[in-house]
Amino acid sequence: MSKASSQRGSVSVAGVLMHLLPAVLLFALFAAVGILHVTSRVMVVDMGYRLSRAEAESRSLTRENDRLKLELATLKAPGRLERVAREQLGMAMPAGSAVVSLSADKPARGSASASAPAPSQDKPGVRVAGRGGAGR
Repeated sequence: MSKASSQRGSVSVAGVLMHLLPAVLLFALFAAVGILHVTSRVMVVDMGYRLSRAEAESRSLTRENDRLKLELATLKAPGRLERVAREQLGMAMPAGSAVVSLSADKPARGSASASAPAPSQDKPGVRVAGRGGAGR
């Protein structure tokens, strides 16, 4: 009996490792899956923050673009341009004699149609400068 009890009582290191190996591998697998899951969640949250910042920047740039369009429309208003020309640049409407009219059908120099007859004088000319009333 002593021989049977001694065999039974002796435990080898290799035998213990063989019994623990499946449990250790299973634990390592669960740990790897957990780490992968946490990493992916952190990446998703980070991407959400980046997307939120990009959307906020997009809204800000859209507001700035709208403001600049409104400012451009205000600056291009004919009434404002006329007021600036008069007050800041000292311009005035030209006198009636300062307006030069040109014929609309005048041929270009050196073109093949230069030998064509001159346009009739009864056609309306093109106004170069001026408004309805002269010398405002």
